[in-house]
Amino acid sequence: MIVSIQKANYLGEYRINFQFSDGIEKTIDFGEFLKKAKNPMTKKYQDKQLFQSYSIEYGDIVWNDYEMCFPIWDLHEGQI
Repeated sequence: MIVSIQKANYLGEYRINFQFSDGIEKTIDFGEFLKKAKNPMTKKYQDKQLFQSYSIEYGDIVWNDYEMCFPIWDLHEGQI
């Protein structure tokens, strides 16, 4: 089964609620991931305004033309 992100709603801080094409809904907190980031291209998303600038493209969540993205299945499983 191919799963895609149908909707992504920013909830505050670094949390995003995802609704997937198979009806599953998950809230992911990216805060710990961003705190531990060492890559400057990822660390810059600690800025909450930048973090909120994601888009859904082809069923995937991306920041700044795939500068930061995550495997859909990991998000579906509640992991990053």
